[in-house]
Parts: sequence; structure tokens; C-alpha cells
Amino acid sequence: MTATVITGIGELTTNDDALGTLADAALVIDGDRIAWVGHTGSAPEADEHVDVEGRAVLPGWVDSHTHLVFAGDRTAEFAARMSGLPYQAGGIAVTVNATRQAADAELAANLRRHVDEAAAQGTTCLETKTGYGLTVEDELRAAKIAATVADEVTFLGAHLVPPGTDAADYVDLVCGDMLDAVADHVRWCDVFCEEGAFDADQSRRVLAAAQKRGLGLRVHGNQLGPGPGVGLAVDMGAASVDHCTYLEPSDVDALAASDTVATLLPACDLSTRQPLPDARALLDAGATVALASNCNPGSSYTSSMAFCVTTAVLQMRMSVAEAVRAATWGGARALRRESGDGAVGVLRPGARADLQVLDAPSTTWLAYRPGVPLTHAVWREGDRVR
Repeated sequence: MTATVITGIGELTTNDDALGTLADAALVIDGDRIAWVGHTGSAPEADEHVDVEGRAVLPGWVDSHTHLVFAGDRTAEFAARMSGLPYQAGGIAVTVNATRQAADAELAANLRRHVDEAAAQGTTCLETKTGYGLTVEDELRAAKIAATVADEVTFLGAHLVPPGTDAADYVDLVCGDMLDAVADHVRWCDVFCEEGAFDADQSRRVLAAAQKRGLGLRVHGNQLGPGPGVGLAVDMGAASVDHCTYLEPSDVDALAASDTVATLLPACDLSTRQPLPDARALLDAGATVALASNCNPGSSYTSSMAFCVTTAVLQMRMSVAEAVRAATWGGARALRRESGDGAVGVLRPGARADLQVLDAPSTTWLAYRPGVPLTHAVWREGDRVR
């Protein structure tokens, strides 16, 4: 294995409580792990040397919520929303039809294109979901395709009740044959607990069936209005509840008292013209917050985690440090990958060597220069990918 020392780091964000944020720093990559972190003057020798000349280094983005196994285009739906029509959960059916008709090779190529696009912008760990097949066969092939590319795969058979299908019968299918088919290819199960999708009882049944099969739990909740999603997620010990656009004070308190991460998806809220989540209330209450892109063809067609960070700072009253942590360590926590050997979202010895270099002296520039591409270099699992 080849070891690489990176020196001349103007600002090093480690997300490690003991290391903190370092100036004039260096780190060593050995294989796919971080081997050493400290000040440039104390850096050990290595096979290769990269001087980043005062630039900022931080963990790679951890995008803990995407929907990237899809085909088709929903530009017309987006244009209609921008003209004043409301977002409705049923628009998912348009993508379902296109995805069912697409060949495996097309779906795999589309997934790889989006993952590579995200990596070029600093995303080094990415979750994606099934949920655009909604038949046993199509959910299974989505899970298999996702597992070849994504770091984490989530079963989202409970994304929408297919048109013309009885809701009770479909929940039976999701909890039975569909779950049986995909369980060996995924780590997580998610449910869209929302008006127009699945109610609290249906959602609980799906999650309980997945939990019995040993899958971790995630929830789409409180996106289109106040609802039971947050309470359900906390009650069932879900790793994350995502969206959290409409929160009651009791939801904030429940999240703060739990291990469930509140994953905020600001690009989606902008694209659907929903209010932005109250990140400040969540943080002030002590809840763990993550930021994710929700990259999908209907409601948030962006892979830019930097855009999400910028939005969180400029419009959601998060500090730069809070937003960067939410988009790295927070996403890792939402995937339960922030600790132990091979952790992501952190830069410390033993962590996976996932990092990005900004063409800027500090992470503050992510919000100070909104919309300006700042990704200078990216390493993923020890390999330079940009």
C-alpha cells in the first residue's frame, strides 16, 4: 500500500472532539484509512507528498438520503410547480412507470453517473433507496443495482401505493414477499409516512416487519404537514427521520431526547416551495441534525451537498460549523457510521480516508461565496477521485 501525506492544510476540520479544528495541519493516508493527524511540522514521511498550500480540508460529504435508482424525467412537473401548482406525493408514480420500463443497464448507468457527479463535488459516502419499482421484481432489481454502487442501500417499497392497487393489499405485499425478496441486499427500510402515502398504522406495520428481519429503520416524516412521522420514528428507534419540515414543539422535544437523527433536506423544500425546517429549534434543543440532498428526479434534483450547506447557513440560521458537521458527521450518524474502525464523516486515525480539499482557506467560504464551485480535490477510501 502507498502512504500519502497531505501538508499545508490551512484549516483542518476533523469532527473529532479530541482533535478539534487544526491550523497549519497535515494528515497521512495509508491504504483506505487515515493513519495520522497533526501539525504540518510534525508530519511523518510517506511515499507521496501533497501540499495543499493553505487550503481547507474537511471530511467528505456524507449524503444519507438519495433516490438514485430511477429512469425518466420530471421537468414538466417542476415547471408546473414553479408556476404555482403544489407538490403532491403522487408525482412519484411518473418515475415508477419510467423505471419499470428501463433496462437494468440503463438504471445502473444512471446511478453511476449521479454517484460520480456527487463524488466530484466532495460526496464520499452515499445512501440510496429503492422505491421506484413497487413490484417485487422491480424492487429486487433496484436493490441489487444500488448495492453495486452505493455505500448504503435502503428498501423503500412503502414509497407510494401504486395507482389501482388496494392499500391494504399493497402493505401486505411490502411486509411479505417484497421484503423477503430484498432483505439480503439492503441494510435499511424506510417508509413515506405522509398524507397521500402511508398512514401511521400502515407505516408502523412496515417498519415492524423490517425490524423483525434485522433491518435498520428510517422514516420520511413531516414533509407536507404536521403528522405522526417523527413520533413513529422515535418510538420505534429509527436511526433517522427525514424532512422534518413541519414540526410541533413536542416533535422537537422527542427528537432531542432520542437517538433518532433529524435529517433536513433543504434543497427539496426549496424545490417544492415548502418552508425550510427550523434547524435552530432542533439544535438549540439538543437534537442531532444531518443535512442531505434528497437527490431525486421529482422534488430535489441536485447532488450538491455544498448547496445544502450554503442554504442551511444563509436561510436556516445554522452556523457554518453546524452545517458542515451536519453534512458530514451528522449524515454519518444517521447511517450509524460515525464511530469505530472505518468511520466516515470524521478525520482521525482509523477513520476511512474520505476527505475533500476546498479551493478556499476555510469552510466559511462555502457560505461566503455561495454558488461558486470550491471543490479542489477529493479522496475516497484512500484513492484520489478528483
